[in-house]
Amino acid sequence: MAVIKKHPILAGIGIGALLLVTIFLVLISLTPAKTPKTYGVTFSPFYAERFNVHWKDAYIAILDDLGVKHIRLSAYWNEVEKTERVFNFSDLDWQIQEAEKRNVDIVLAIGKKLPRWPECHIPEWIEGLTPEEQHEKLLRYISETILRYRDSPAITLWQIENEPLLPFGECVHISEQELENELAFVRALDSRPILITASGELSFWTKEIKYADVFGSTLYRIVWNDSLKRHITYPLPSSFYRAKQTIARLFGGNKPMLVIELQGESWNKKMTYELPIEEQYISMNPERFQGVLSYASRTGFDTFYLWGVEWWYWLKVTQDKPEMWDIAKEAIYNANIEK
Repeated sequence: MAVIKKHPILAGIGIGALLLVTIFLVLISLTPAKTPKTYGVTFSPFYAERFNVHWKDAYIAILDDLGVKHIRLSAYWNEVEKTERVFNFSDLDWQIQEAEKRNVDIVLAIGKKLPRWPECHIPEWIEGLTPEEQHEKLLRYISETILRYRDSPAITLWQIENEPLLPFGECVHISEQELENELAFVRALDSRPILITASGELSFWTKEIKYADVFGSTLYRIVWNDSLKRHITYPLPSSFYRAKQTIARLFGGNKPMLVIELQGESWNKKMTYELPIEEQYISMNPERFQGVLSYASRTGFDTFYLWGVEWWYWLKVTQDKPEMWDIAKEAIYNANIEK
């Protein structure tokens, strides 16, 4: 019988592939799958208004009907300081007070790069200032915000910037030195833990977790790709996120980790509110949402902040399509009663 000899290079590739698979399996095993125990949401008043719904009505429905006990809010700089040194926190005051009445925990995001496109939320009056002057004004706004809300029992985490080390959105890229300055400044004002976030698909997490007290990842499944001019589904097994958690902890220690944005909204070439429902439902719909929740439950995280609550509310109250809202409501309810 003939003996088939394998080329030494091919043999090496085979051994290398086996080694990589073995390492990946070990990394997965160190971060096992967990049962989701917490579902929260991110809420943005200006985004709710883009759907032509009253944002206060939406917010109360989120707290009372959806049953949310964990919410991420944002202190948008361009809203609280539209004019230099003239601070107006009235809308944010109301949101925080309503959460306090219901014993809802708040993650408060602060900075120039915050959730919701265009990510960069800076006031017009700082344009024309030098980078050094802009940073000085940024720290002043951060100080005013922290000092105003640090006595609130509802705020459990400060989030400083949104995905600060990822060049996404219309902001000038934030350097690590700028981030370090902001973090030192905040820690001098209050002792609450600080959340630092990163992309689940486009970042390695190893830098961000070093700066964080709590680390937050995004998790998106179906997105629009401008280069390909079509939607793509990330070809990543749920175990990919478990392996990344293990690797990140090697660099940043055994810190709490959560998903701060779990996709529950469509991602299209245009903004969701600019499209008919048929196009909105291409990348996110009730069936896909159920699939995302199932996928997320196998990623090794147990805390998820859902993304898209303003859209679900619009679908429910103006389009007679409550399915997205109801799916989230059931997930939140089940997580609450299992605690």
